[in-house]
Amino acid sequence: MIGIAQLMVILDNTIVNIALPSAQLDLGFTDPQRQWIVTAYALSFGSLLLIGGRMSDVFGRRGAFVVGLAGFAVASVLGGLSPNFEVLVAARALQGVFGALLAPAALSLLTTTFPNGRDRATAFGVFSAVAGSGAAIGLLLGGALTEFVDWRWCMYVNAVFAVAAIIGALIFMPAMPAPEDRPKLDITGTILASVGLFCLVYGLGSAETDGWSSLPVYAFLAAGLVLLIAFVIVQRRVRSPLLPLRVLLDRYRGGSFLTILTLTLGMFSLSLFLTFVLQQNLGFSPMLSGVAFLPMVVSIVAVSTTLPSTVLPRVGPKPLIVLGLLLGSGAMFWLSFLHAGSTYAGSIVGPLILMGLGMGTAMSTSINTATLGVQPRDAGVASATVNTMQQVGGSVGTALLSSVAGTAGAAFVASNGASPQDGALHGYAVAFLVTSAVFLASAVVCGSIVPFGRPHRARAVPEPVDALQTTDGQTTDGQTTDGQTTDGQITADREPAVPAGPALVGRVYGTGDTTGAVLTLIDATNGRQVDRVAADADGAYRLDAPAPGSYMMVCGAPGFQPVTERLRLSSAAASEIVVHLLPLRTEAPLRA
Repeated sequence: MIGIAQLMVILDNTIVNIALPSAQLDLGFTDPQRQWIVTAYALSFGSLLLIGGRMSDVFGRRGAFVVGLAGFAVASVLGGLSPNFEVLVAARALQGVFGALLAPAALSLLTTTFPNGRDRATAFGVFSAVAGSGAAIGLLLGGALTEFVDWRWCMYVNAVFAVAAIIGALIFMPAMPAPEDRPKLDITGTILASVGLFCLVYGLGSAETDGWSSLPVYAFLAAGLVLLIAFVIVQRRVRSPLLPLRVLLDRYRGGSFLTILTLTLGMFSLSLFLTFVLQQNLGFSPMLSGVAFLPMVVSIVAVSTTLPSTVLPRVGPKPLIVLGLLLGSGAMFWLSFLHAGSTYAGSIVGPLILMGLGMGTAMSTSINTATLGVQPRDAGVASATVNTMQQVGGSVGTALLSSVAGTAGAAFVASNGASPQDGALHGYAVAFLVTSAVFLASAVVCGSIVPFGRPHRARAVPEPVDALQTTDGQTTDGQTTDGQTTDGQITADREPAVPAGPALVGRVYGTGDTTGAVLTLIDATNGRQVDRVAADADGAYRLDAPAPGSYMMVCGAPGFQPVTERLRLSSAAASEIVVHLLPLRTEAPLRA
């Protein structure tokens, strides 16, 4: 059900793009009006994503998921029945409203259903395969429906998807009541975020049609940036923020969000420009243009459902993110050599496969990592941030790269006396080259942000060793702040209530199973516990300290001799300690 919902949201952009020429002939709207069919959806969807994600946290994810599906279906039917341009625009805006509720709810359901382990990697691989290939599938499906049925079925088909997903959700998805400790809605933050994102998306959309020399473009972009800066300031001060900054400031998540933005930027430019190349230069029909993208779809699905689930748990997200971005950069660089004599087999199918490999590797890894380790009460807004990165990336890619392609194409025609068609092709090649550079720069930046190793998944709120508070206010030994006994089991309900500081990472080795190993970090100056984690199945761990200083790390596991290590942590990169557990019968000295 979640995959169907995500596919419906992703393919809706490209499937409508394919239907636009037929819709324009049928309803009689002008070329300048045509952009509003796309912009209306982007504005409502992009500006309401954060509040949509927070509403799923507040009122329950299953309810938000079903309501989003039902509303999206109704809006799609309304769009298919549109008698004129105005109704079609209103229907597209309504689709965006319910899409902003549906998309974060779907991803947050996946996040909470698969909190960790190989099943999570597999589930997110499937989800990312849908996200990465949805645009190409939309081209294929839209071309088939427009060519063989009617453009209106490009809208009706969403209702078919939605009904199937609703039935599946009601039958197979258990009821999920709203959480007892649900956060309150941040009204000020909601207004600032919604209006700021609206201005940003509108400014980028206007740049595509009005050009970067237009004063209103800069006015909206400046207003959007100012409002979003004000939003960040407000989020630092309010008690129940719309977007808790802890969601963004984690280096694993921050690098993953940036990767998602970059990948979406490249994906939108690829599908947009190659569609024109296939139809205008190679003479492909809309249906055949969709088929031409299948090599990329196949490679995305093949990689995202296998590689991250087997490699991500072993090496962490950093190598896969960097590798995926580099593959994407190579694919775009390859496409920058397109010319008038290029053929599909010789110049396009290879880059499509390479781009699919890069998308399948990096997108699945990034979406998985961006939602890993968040508190359950923040799962919706973290998922909404993923969708916001996708929406902003798509808007930036469409506006910026369309401007680059148009400017380069016009200059080529003026200086070489080439035909407009050859000028457009040259412009697309320049846009692909710019995208390649963006991917390469992002690989360097994201590679420096995301740490080595695997992100922590389960952490308890660190409290003094001698006095751990329970939720009912009583003080007991051996209990976490949610009232559950520890006994070596670390809960994932809360994140550390400590500021970001130096980290200690590494791996636990022993003669047997080390999944029961528990590591504790103690402040050497006052003897208080500052962090406590359970090692992963393969022994990987991460401990965070509140500030630089002297600490003692203690590792224990049933049947093994405890290990202690005194160390000094600085504010530099994470320190690494490998722990070797020894059986209790061994008389070897304690050593890390």
